[in-house]
Amino acid sequence: MLKKLEIVIVGGGTAGWMCAAALASLAGEKICNITLVESDEIGSVGVGEATLPHMKFFNDRIGIDEADMMKQTQATIKLGIQFVDWGALGNSYVHPFGSHGARIDGVEFHQQWARAQHLDATKPIDAYSFAIQSALQNKFQFPGQDQQNINSTFSYAYHFDAGLYANYLRRFAEQKNAKRIEGKITQITNHPDSGNITSIVLASGEKISGDYFIDCSGFRSLLLGKNLQAQFEDWSKWLVCDRAFAVPSKLTDELPPYTQSKAKAAGWQWRIPLQHRTGNGYVFCSHYISDDEAASSLLQDINGDALSEPRLLTFTSGRYQKSWTKNCIAVGLASGFLEPLESTSIYLIKAAILNFIKLLPGAHPQQAILDEYNRLMDIEYERIRDFLILHYHLNQRDDSELWRYCRAMEVPDSLKEKIQLFKHRGYVDSYTYGLFSVPSWVSVLAGQDLKQEGIDPFASKISVEMASQKLQGIYQNITTALADTPSHKDFIARYCPAKS
Repeated sequence: MLKKLEIVIVGGGTAGWMCAAALASLAGEKICNITLVESDEIGSVGVGEATLPHMKFFNDRIGIDEADMMKQTQATIKLGIQFVDWGALGNSYVHPFGSHGARIDGVEFHQQWARAQHLDATKPIDAYSFAIQSALQNKFQFPGQDQQNINSTFSYAYHFDAGLYANYLRRFAEQKNAKRIEGKITQITNHPDSGNITSIVLASGEKISGDYFIDCSGFRSLLLGKNLQAQFEDWSKWLVCDRAFAVPSKLTDELPPYTQSKAKAAGWQWRIPLQHRTGNGYVFCSHYISDDEAASSLLQDINGDALSEPRLLTFTSGRYQKSWTKNCIAVGLASGFLEPLESTSIYLIKAAILNFIKLLPGAHPQQAILDEYNRLMDIEYERIRDFLILHYHLNQRDDSELWRYCRAMEVPDSLKEKIQLFKHRGYVDSYTYGLFSVPSWVSVLAGQDLKQEGIDPFASKISVEMASQKLQGIYQNITTALADTPSHKDFIARYCPAKS
């Protein structure tokens, strides 16, 4: 019989309790004992209030009841992200959690759209997305089950209170026998030969041993960065923002089912509507604006009165090159940071813990397992990195130094190739691994006005007139379906109203 694994999670918050909940639910006490160590004296970052559709997959997989979770975390629905002033001042588009239209005679929708656009025979691409039109009209209903209907062409995510979500997962994990220990770590012991972590010691003197240690200690990266001295790869030459102010504000009458990201002179500002308040923040580069100026700019541009003073976070974009080193697996901010422009922070936590569970070894893993885990996480980080850089690099703004720098900077070859493929043929690769799919890339490339110079030759199998008719048919189907779709506010009131 295989030895039961002792897994120690260092740090709570969203990352720690997602790890504990997933391990407790999917592995369980027959495979491992789970001990989470956290200190009430050390606060968590507490942002990451906007998620991606993979959040629903994670919750469903570990057995969380959606309506109950949404009630307990003051959650609302998210259908995408609206980008304002990114490509150019006055420009606006939405990155949807769904497709634009549907394939036409076997050809990607955006190819026929671009073909018709050349002849001024079409609307903006956002007009052909059910997710986008539902979001902009503040409407929501669950996706339809009939794949032939336009209301089946989207998925959804959540906005929620990250602190409440962590508390929810704590209760969930503890019910499944995950053990929590309160305390601050004062010592980390490593094996003299292998270098593996053998134990941690708390201020109380308690010693906790384990086979695997999951580092969820946030920016401190207590185990991976400080103890094991893992090498950090700095990406700030591409992702230059290094600070953020966050502040909650009173909820207004609107309850839009999308996150808003508005570009500003030195960065960008987010708006995330929850049931009880609105989350706001300004991500900025300290080279182009002072902290005081950034805080003032944030407060000037929020809807509703601020509920507290802005809270400052400092960071460097990048990641540790091997987030699984020896017997330590770093998850969340302990493994790296990519600014929350596309709400990827919680997604990366999900990817890390599910990849670990998928490869869960015995007490002494082969190097091949570590290499495969790190390969999978490298793909995740690098493809998200490129997607974020695209937003900054693909701009025509000339109003501030930040945007001029980003437009002129050299970008990774992997992104350069993707831009050229789209420009010359409208081609976007469909990944086996990695987060963002074809509609995501098309939304930014087209939304920030990169014109296709060439079209998929298979698109010409039908006439432009016929393609335009099919586009018009899709638009009409969306209009008809949305006429019967309830408002987002009514959906929340019916399905998951939080206790006031």
